[in-house]
Parts: sequence; structure tokens; C-alpha cells
Amino acid sequence: MSIITKNLCKRYGEQIAVNNLNISIKEGEIVGFLGPNGAGKSTTMKMLTGYIPPSKGEGNVCGLDIVDDSLAIRKRLGYLPEHNPLYLDMYVREFLEFAGKMGGVNKPQKRVAEVIDLTGLDQEKHKKIGQLSKGYRQRVGLAQAIIHDPDVLILDEPTGGLDPNQVIEIRELIKKLGKTTLLSTHIMQEVEAVCTRVMIIDKGNLVADSPIEDLANITGEKHHVNVTFGSAISVKELNQLNEVIQVMDKGNHRYKIEVSSAEGRKSISHFALKNNLEVMELSSENVSLEQVFQNLTKHVDRL
Repeated sequence: MSIITKNLCKRYGEQIAVNNLNISIKEGEIVGFLGPNGAGKSTTMKMLTGYIPPSKGEGNVCGLDIVDDSLAIRKRLGYLPEHNPLYLDMYVREFLEFAGKMGGVNKPQKRVAEVIDLTGLDQEKHKKIGQLSKGYRQRVGLAQAIIHDPDVLILDEPTGGLDPNQVIEIRELIKKLGKTTLLSTHIMQEVEAVCTRVMIIDKGNLVADSPIEDLANITGEKHHVNVTFGSAISVKELNQLNEVIQVMDKGNHRYKIEVSSAEGRKSISHFALKNNLEVMELSSENVSLEQVFQNLTKHVDRL
């Protein structure tokens, strides 16, 4: 595992920011880390990166302890915090060369050229960071996070301030890098586009940890399939299929079918094929990540 925590906690006086957090992330996984404001996401990331110590519990990154081996971890980890700290009076290339030297990069000028190309900073590389737009400053922050070719990336809101085209480019870059990545964001589409797994934290507690395709099962959301046949079909026959819970006849050979899992669509497709039925439409009503997030984290006191 690249990242492991065991009963990781952070307290500020009587306030519990992170409560007995147990997570594990495999090498090469890109995991979305979600939660409402104040849920404990940034606090968790700061503990993993060695910026703040835990109150109790254990954390391990690349086989190294987050307390005892904090400096060694930083050499193998790239971190982009939510509030991207940059030296505004430094030029882009100058800052990245400085970051590269601090990270122990051999031939930093060559590596700087590579990350400038990767992050789309070529047109801005001769400017002072203070002259850049928020979106380009974010790119500089991402460039410094990867300058030393780390094994693990921890990214807190990496696409904040980017326009839609830039967002897509950065998403593709994150996937292309192929690093173990813990990605915090409030943009659900970003998680669905980049991540294969989601962890949701609320009030310091982990409330979900699941592959994206299995999220509906966490909150008991219903799966539905819409199907239109070319001719009439017996509702009774459809009700007898595996995975089918309930069939609603919408008229004109159209049916809305509640199924027990995502496999229900396959059962309906196989039934149509076996009985030589013409299928005009076959589509799933997928439960969105946003729905799951709201169901797990909504509270009366936030209304």
C-alpha cells in the first residue's frame, strides 16, 4: 500500500477534526477524497504530508511513518495544498528550478523544461508568478508538486481557478502521470472523470469508501433501467428475470424496471436476445455521485 492510516486522529482542544480514520490506498490508485467544508479533508492531507502532527493514531506513506520519517516522506511525495503558496516575485522558471533543487533533482533545468511542458506553462515561463492569472498560478503549484517525480501525489483542489479547457487538460495530466494520488475536490464530475474510487469524510469520520460503480449500494439507492421493445411483452415474464424487482409499464411498449444492481441491465438484454425481441431503447438511470454525497453528508444544522 502507498498510503495507510490506522485510527488517525486530530484534535484542536475539544474539537475533533479527524476521528479514527482508517484508509488504505494501493500503488497507482487515484482516489477522490470528498467531504463538506470543515469535514477534515485538508487536515488529513496535512497530517499525511507531515505539515501537522496527528493527535494519535498512525499514518504510513510509501512504507514510512508520517511522524518518525516526515522528511523522508516529503522526498517521495508531491503536495499541492488548497491555498497554493508561491513566491510571487520569482519568475516561473526560476521558482521551479528552486523547487527542483530543494527536492534534490539532478539536472533541475532539464526537469523544469519537462514539467513546464507537461503543465502547459511554456507561454508563461518568463513571467513573474505575481503576473499570472489564478489558473496559471495553480499550474505552477502543480508543476512544483511533480518536479521531483514523486511516488505519491496529494492534491487539494488542483483545478481551482482553471477554465473548463484547462480543467480537462489537468485531469488528463493527473491520469497520465500514473501516480498514487489522493485528490480532494468539490467538483463531482472531476472525481467521476479521474478517479476509480471515492472516500467521503464527514465531521471527521469516514462515511464511505467504495469504487465509483458501487456507490449506489452505500445509501441503498435504487437502480432503474428504461427499455422500449418493438412489440408488446408480458410484464409477468420481465418480473421473473434475475435482478428484476419491479416493472412499471409506461405504455407503447416502454418499461421502467427497478433492478437490484447494475447487472440488471444485462439480464434484460439477455432476455431480449434469447426471445428475438427488437430493442428500441435500453438505458440505465445511474445514481450520481452528487446524490450519494448529499445523502451521506446532509444535516439539518447546515440548512
